[in-house]
Amino acid sequence: MTASNELFPMPPAMHTDKGDIRHVGVELEMSDIDIDTLSALVADHVGGTVEKRSRYVHTVTGDTAGDWEVELDFAYLKNKTEAPADELAELAEDIVRFGAEQIVPLEIVSPPLPVDRLPEVNELIRKLREVGASGTGGGLSYAFGLHLNPEIPATDAATITRHLQAFLCLYEWLKKRARVDLTRRLTAYIAAYPADYVRLVVDPAYTPDIPDLIDDYLAFNPSRNRALDMLPLFAHLDEKRVRAKVPDKRVKGRPTFHYRLPNCEIDRPGWGIHESWTDWVMLERVAAKPEKLAALCGLYQRYLDEPFAVFNDSWTERVDRWLSENFPR
Repeated sequence: MTASNELFPMPPAMHTDKGDIRHVGVELEMSDIDIDTLSALVADHVGGTVEKRSRYVHTVTGDTAGDWEVELDFAYLKNKTEAPADELAELAEDIVRFGAEQIVPLEIVSPPLPVDRLPEVNELIRKLREVGASGTGGGLSYAFGLHLNPEIPATDAATITRHLQAFLCLYEWLKKRARVDLTRRLTAYIAAYPADYVRLVVDPAYTPDIPDLIDDYLAFNPSRNRALDMLPLFAHLDEKRVRAKVPDKRVKGRPTFHYRLPNCEIDRPGWGIHESWTDWVMLERVAAKPEKLAALCGLYQRYLDEPFAVFNDSWTERVDRWLSENFPR
């Protein structure tokens, strides 16, 4: 095992219930680099070829895992597939692009990578840092994130519910560990779940089937803007049910959790996705132990019932102690 691999703990479930190795998609948002340089660097990294679908959307082909996407994350420009008709139109588009680039990130979207290939993403990040790419801390308006899309280990309601319960119990701990940037906290992109939904789900007696799990989620969270966005997974499991409540075309069904909480700190020396991945694996370790998870849910319920609990920041310290006792690293 290389030193790089040692940074990446493996989850308790390395394979799906069908016996296939689990995959993880990675999304990195950044600025201070142009799309041609970025897509060329990705192509060099994976030994692939750049296909320019438009001025603002490039696809890198050639990776055995699938295609990588490199794009300016701005729908107006992403959807422009034709060159400007004349110089005036080109100037207008350039002005729009310049304005967008001040607040809208360029984004790399990996294909679903086998979990043991995650260390390769850190090597790509090192190369991005060397050419001057900036992440969350690169500007006051840079609310840029790292998104992890771990494939679910199984599709049954109990497995999914346990992961959701583990996230809700660990949310404050994860947020503290992630040192979420103020600009990102002020946006709606990574909003916390409503308190009433949290209380519903962390009840150890909460054992819904898939339809009820989805319906409860949609009743409280008809939005993509959650630190753990479950809409892609639920759209994969029951697209009709999700579309009835959330017609947003950006919601695309896939058998993954969509974890959106961490910053993308490409320009910070030594930073890599291993930091957030390690915390996610802790969540999976908790979810994989139903009895311990039920105990944590009970502790969280009692904490939420304490007088003035919402003004008390001690839950993260309690979680730290509980994890140290039950899941030593």
